[in-house]
Amino acid sequence: MKNIIMMDYSKEPRRDIMCIDAKSFFASVEAAERKQHPLTSRIAVVSKPDNQGGLVLAASPLIKKEYGVKTGTRIYEIPKKANIDIVEPRMAVYLQKNMEILRIFKRYVAEEDLLVYSIDESFLDVTKSHKLFGSTHDIAKQIQQDVWKELGLVMTVGIGDNPLLAKLALDHQAKYDEQQGFIGGWRYEDVPHKLWKIEPLIDFWGIGQKTEASLNRIGIRNMYDLAQYSIGKLKERFGVIGEQLYFHAHGIDRTILSDTYRPQSTSFSRNQILNRDYVVKHDVEIVIREMTDENVARLRKHHLMTGVVKLTIGYSKEVAQSGFNHQMKIEATDSSKKLKGYLLLIFHKYYQENMPVRVVNVTFGKLQIKQSLQLNLFEPAEETIENENLDRAIDFVRRKYGYTSLLHASSLLNSGMARYRAQLLGGHRSGKEE
Repeated sequence: MKNIIMMDYSKEPRRDIMCIDAKSFFASVEAAERKQHPLTSRIAVVSKPDNQGGLVLAASPLIKKEYGVKTGTRIYEIPKKANIDIVEPRMAVYLQKNMEILRIFKRYVAEEDLLVYSIDESFLDVTKSHKLFGSTHDIAKQIQQDVWKELGLVMTVGIGDNPLLAKLALDHQAKYDEQQGFIGGWRYEDVPHKLWKIEPLIDFWGIGQKTEASLNRIGIRNMYDLAQYSIGKLKERFGVIGEQLYFHAHGIDRTILSDTYRPQSTSFSRNQILNRDYVVKHDVEIVIREMTDENVARLRKHHLMTGVVKLTIGYSKEVAQSGFNHQMKIEATDSSKKLKGYLLLIFHKYYQENMPVRVVNVTFGKLQIKQSLQLNLFEPAEETIENENLDRAIDFVRRKYGYTSLLHASSLLNSGMARYRAQLLGGHRSGKEE
């Protein structure tokens, strides 16, 4: 009989980690705003609900169960007579609720022991919180009660010896175990009879379709197969990722939340999926100018300049060519006029006439702190100072009265996107315009 490969966990760090999320967050927030119970409401949050291709961003648990509606479902896939309240996303409201949830978390852990993973999911290290608040399970219950009492949201909690096990406990137990109060715990001792039962591989946190297909090709179908495979062969085939997969299959994750590196942003980017194909060159230029303006305002807000500009143009899926992506090193600047000139130069150089454009992305890289006024030998000092003062005046008005308080006349044309984009947050309606 083949020996089962087991790890010696005696030398592995054991901490009390929680992975917490709000059940069907967007839909639950909408339910709470309507004074409904999140678990019995019938709400689907849908991006572009007037479009048959509109996408479900969140669905309340009840309609998931009754109609099979879930994140990623399209409008046309929802039964026509389904008893569902379809609402548009309000990202500003969700972000505000997320901040309120985080404030509750911070009652139980220090700032360095809280890692925000997404808008609705966070990791908490409560190892140092027991003297004040009790056992890990007690803290989980208290957090759930606080969020429910103050915000009307149902929280699910995965508990583990490390972030990986806590996340797996959340995804594979806590989210579905109402009898246990939506709390699940996975420890090292649970690896053989819980983690190794995960199948297919794509159900495991961090394994995507391509990795699953590659593992399947060498006979690995589930996490048990992966845990029993040769670590040497995995590393040879997948590199350092293969080694990581092997240790994850044994439930090992040595991440310490307080040691997590949080890098500063090294680039500023704006991306826009257009509402229709743009085939007129001038129309695309309007969008590029608008997006450059928005990105430059962000630069100046943080007192930065950019030394690299990049333009990405995506063509419509109706044509064979995908588009282009080119960047250009420049003398560091925060001038709207100059940066629009550079980006349009890239556009004119690589754009093919009459090609339908559907995606525009403007990115600034190689950011650096602005030290002083940047004079240019090829531009009169008076003109440089005048342009800078104009930029500052525009920034001041927009900060005080909103971005759309000052727009170029071209933005008022049908091809302009600035007014539409001002209503969005995270690519969806912010809800602030109501």
